[in-house]
Amino acid sequence: MKIFIILNTLLFCMNTVTWAQSSTSPSYPNRSIKLIVPYAPGGGTDLTARLMAKVMTTSLGQSVVVENRAGAGGTIGNEAVAKAPADGYTLLFSAAGPLTVSPHTYSKLGYEPIKSFAPVALISAQPLILVVNANSPFNTVADIIKAGANKNSKLNYGSFGNGSVAHLAGESFKLATKINMTHIPYKGTSPALTALLGGEIDLMFDTISTSAPFVKSGKLRALAIAYKNRSPLLPNVPTMEQAGVNNFEAGTWYGVLAPAGTDKKIIQQINNVLNQGLKDKEIAEIFTADGAVILGGTPEEFNTFFLAEYKKNEAIVKAAGVTEN
Repeated sequence: MKIFIILNTLLFCMNTVTWAQSSTSPSYPNRSIKLIVPYAPGGGTDLTARLMAKVMTTSLGQSVVVENRAGAGGTIGNEAVAKAPADGYTLLFSAAGPLTVSPHTYSKLGYEPIKSFAPVALISAQPLILVVNANSPFNTVADIIKAGANKNSKLNYGSFGNGSVAHLAGESFKLATKINMTHIPYKGTSPALTALLGGEIDLMFDTISTSAPFVKSGKLRALAIAYKNRSPLLPNVPTMEQAGVNNFEAGTWYGVLAPAGTDKKIIQQINNVLNQGLKDKEIAEIFTADGAVILGGTPEEFNTFFLAEYKKNEAIVKAAGVTEN
């Protein structure tokens, strides 16, 4: 009887070990990974995502496929990832807008940025520059401030969409300088730039990569970069602080996030791969040529940065009364 009990106990233990081994997931990753970009192909977010997808594919040994889920200012793609399984096989490559601006401008979203995502790695930042038409009477930031100081000022600025980072930059600039300026939104960067080039608007905040060619060709005049350092693309353009406006930075940034609840080991593994890729000389040159600033760092550092950006943009949205319409 005792032998029977011992044999049964051993058999139970062996079956338990076998079940545990068979239920343990194979090492990550063992199949392709989907990297969702919440914008259409060809834009800055998409191109940066595809560059990092190649880095991940090479290092992880599995295909990382970029899938574009555009619409509603990037919120559709963000929602798709928020509702995806937290297994490391669906990741988000997002810009700042849908994560730190839309939650404060849209009345309803299918996700909560702070609760729905786990920050993986901050990739880069794309500072904005203040540009005017080459024939504009404004030669400095001081000229803009002087023109907007009048209560009856007819000064206006364009942006590539209501609630966009360019819109928030304009509103933040108004708050910082206490000037009067009217916002004119456009459906995208191209129509906004066309309006500026055509003299329909006075100024706009735009990404360096987009405006730099027009500045270099003499069609636009860059007055200041909204960042702490000058850009190698336009070294003669002063920072906003050098132009007389302190503590003013504006731009967008890109980062990789996973659905909340994703295994921390998987998050760290992807973080290591991305940070290593950002150290590559050729990749660094591509970012620099695009006017981007490489960031990187740990998931924890990204989380701290993300929360700070979330609160900062919330304050701007409330102060300026920005809405989704």
